[in-house]
Amino acid sequence: MPALPTRPFGSVGAVPVVGQGTWEMQTDQAASIAALRRGLDLGLTHIDTAEMYGEGACEEIVAEAIADRRDEVFLVSKVLPENASRAGTVRACEQSLRRLRTDRLDCYLLHWRGQHPLAETLAGFEALLAAGKIRSFGVSNFDVDDLDELARLVPLERCACNQVLLHLEQRYAEGALLERCRRHGMALVAYSPLGQGQLVRPGRDATARRAVLEEVARAHGATPHAVALAFLLRMPGVVVIPKASSVAHVDDNAMAAQLALTPGEITRIDAVFPSRGRRLAYV
Repeated sequence: MPALPTRPFGSVGAVPVVGQGTWEMQTDQAASIAALRRGLDLGLTHIDTAEMYGEGACEEIVAEAIADRRDEVFLVSKVLPENASRAGTVRACEQSLRRLRTDRLDCYLLHWRGQHPLAETLAGFEALLAAGKIRSFGVSNFDVDDLDELARLVPLERCACNQVLLHLEQRYAEGALLERCRRHGMALVAYSPLGQGQLVRPGRDATARRAVLEEVARAHGATPHAVALAFLLRMPGVVVIPKASSVAHVDDNAMAAQLALTPGEITRIDAVFPSRGRRLAYV
């Protein structure tokens, strides 16, 4: 299989356009470890996790999956907002490092806004950078006004990424938010890029929406899931981190990285999955 295309991840390097998410992977540890390892074999070396996922259990699963392969992996974790004071950020990161059985993270994110001032969290990030425990920092679930506040404290070019909800049924982030991230060299990382386990929401037009994805998939010898991911990847600056709890799903995800949709196919998908929403949604 050819190498996966990559995109810049702030100033810290580049990552494959398709990575691996780990939300709720603790439900079947053996299958999750096998899926993550299969992803590494296919070049899906950007692995995203968080202290919140399974109350640390998912970080432990990642540790097992990347044992003896740490140098292949671009490893990301997140601090919960209630832990994101200066001292709490450092402490939470050190606990994540222990669970992940590694000495550093490639990027460390604030999971979402909380009661602690951003300046406190940034001070924690700076302490971790100085100690070599993280290589970069980023944010998650930040809308444009949140980035405005962040920019008053630190140049946005220092923030490697903004991780947000983005999938066919929730496309708000494609507008001004994506443009703001691109302007400052921040990767926009799409989490839950296939929705919450349901590619097409029930409703009056569900059959028509599903039919378009299936027709495009057949034209490429691909799957509707791969088409849905490829549609998001049509946008420069976007990388996706779908969760895959089985080896078969990982293969589908990797396929999306090589899938080039035609302009006509993009127009058809855009027509049946129009952008909606006036604020950033998150789960």
